[in-house]
Amino acid sequence: MKNMIRDIVIVQHPVSVCVPLNYTVTLSVRAQGTGILNYQWFKSEEEEIFGGTSPDLTFTAQRSQLYICRVNDQFCNCVFSDWVKVKVLDIAKPGLPRTWRGEPHIAVHPVSQNVRQGERLTLLCSAFGIPIPKYQWYRNGHPLHGKTTDTLQIEKADADHRGTYLCSVVNVHEERWTQPADVDIASDKVALLIGNLNYSHHPDLMAPTMDVHELANLLQQLGFRVLSLLDLTRKEMLAAIDKFLLLLDKGVYALFYYAGHGYERLGRNYMVAIDAPQPYSPENCVCVQRVMCKMQERQTALCMVLLDTCRTWYNQDCIASEIRPLVPMGNTVYGYATCEDAEAFEVQDGGKSTGIFTKYLNKHILQPEKVTHILEQVSEDLGRDPLVTGKQVVEIKHTLKEPRSLTDPVRTRGHTRELRVRDACWKQANELPRQKQLIFPCGVVVEVSFSALFSNVMVVFGTVKTTGPRAQDCTVTLRTTPVMEDIFSPSRSGEMDSLLNNLVAEPSDCSLRLCGLQKLQGSLVIKVDLHYTHMDNKLRLQESKQLDIGKPLVASFDLYKGQETLMAPRQEGNPARHVGHISHSIQPPHQTLDKPGRPFTRKAECASKVPTVKGNEPEENDESELHDFTL
Repeated sequence: MKNMIRDIVIVQHPVSVCVPLNYTVTLSVRAQGTGILNYQWFKSEEEEIFGGTSPDLTFTAQRSQLYICRVNDQFCNCVFSDWVKVKVLDIAKPGLPRTWRGEPHIAVHPVSQNVRQGERLTLLCSAFGIPIPKYQWYRNGHPLHGKTTDTLQIEKADADHRGTYLCSVVNVHEERWTQPADVDIASDKVALLIGNLNYSHHPDLMAPTMDVHELANLLQQLGFRVLSLLDLTRKEMLAAIDKFLLLLDKGVYALFYYAGHGYERLGRNYMVAIDAPQPYSPENCVCVQRVMCKMQERQTALCMVLLDTCRTWYNQDCIASEIRPLVPMGNTVYGYATCEDAEAFEVQDGGKSTGIFTKYLNKHILQPEKVTHILEQVSEDLGRDPLVTGKQVVEIKHTLKEPRSLTDPVRTRGHTRELRVRDACWKQANELPRQKQLIFPCGVVVEVSFSALFSNVMVVFGTVKTTGPRAQDCTVTLRTTPVMEDIFSPSRSGEMDSLLNNLVAEPSDCSLRLCGLQKLQGSLVIKVDLHYTHMDNKLRLQESKQLDIGKPLVASFDLYKGQETLMAPRQEGNPARHVGHISHSIQPPHQTLDKPGRPFTRKAECASKVPTVKGNEPEENDESELHDFTL
């Protein structure tokens, strides 16, 4: 009898299958033995299948279940087949070809997605197949060890998990591959902040200085790499934006902020450079939507544009038009300080000038909430401000597909080439000269140190550290070659002093503020003049030393060269004026600095003050800016 048991041999086991709902399935078992063999099929929980007494079991698949077949002979000997699974996928359009023979047919492809640092990453792949297909996941062309099921799950995603994912699906018939799925993890945060305040041909503004400085500090607390620039010509703005775009890549949170004069025409917003002539025209300004378009082309995880500027229409006869992202990438956010054909205001608040929109933005920006919720809170606060009731209303437009917060954690240890390039570029624009101690012939030691107010504004400090054996009443003065202009007027000295106090831990003997570093074409030389009284002869003497500090901060970008390919042809007769020759004779309308709290506007002046000249108006579609930017 024992010999008879060995005579029952299953030579073909049934195989697991994956089929659509209501698909007709046949499970087969083949066995060899002595005499007549009997069959009985069972399903999950060992439930006997009525009528399942033949080698082939045919049925309509209604749900996923396990099946097994028992084979016995007349001598009461029996063996069991392997358990097999019939997996049923309830998919509305399975798309199986009529001539399907069981080869892998991928019904669900993995989907590209953006995942926040520390979140769960899940990629799905479902394929029909007889027998059931086997899976193998790949990232960037390399197989992932142990990832051999239809679901790829990573509990806590980080920068190392960025990349392109594919899944190989194979059975005895053939091998099929899924469509690629790109996974982006928030791998970096980059912000470009531009504030224009000293205009050559338009009223000056007050608030952009403090607004840009405070917002930059808050964004740095959130982990952003920040470039903050003041008073740029159009050529410099385009060159700075070009450098900003080079810092963007997949997985990056990108934020662009502008405070200054602006206007809107035919649904497009324009930022007014400090050298823009009157009247406003697109070829002398920078189109916001073009900047957003180029940001999207970098496939960033978040594109956010914040505009604290007026949106008064250039042509009062043009109709309002909806502003949409130029490409349907999603995760795009516009935050406007005001609505269409309206002005944005700045006020004196507690002794400092601030844009009302940015005032409330800075109040909420550190909160760990979706960026759209932050802007909604800004809108509500501004709506309750009696200074601008009925004059200014925040407008928010977005295509946010996933929750995005500026507080999202970012891990930058991915060791990718793109990250290294961004890191080097950002450090280059934020590199300060090292402090240096200069020893004068008289024995006096003067320490020269540096701090950055903005990426293009630096402060040099001179401090007498040691007076020497025969020097007394030492004083230090600083000057530079070439001469760098100070763009801040005396009326702004209080605000600047407050910024300097936050920079310096110890008092210095003198300081020199250097503005417009983006205009620097060669090395910057600091000249230190030491004045002292000789203790023996009581004569007042002077000694000087020079310190070459190269190109500090954003000067290393050579923005003064611009990018000629970025520029639309400039009309003759409208030369750009150097920031050092800015006229302060034109005062902003409604500006009353001696009455704290009273708002004044950043509005466009040209439409109402300049007669309409047909030849000077921009073309209807204004497509000349399509080629303004190159990467």
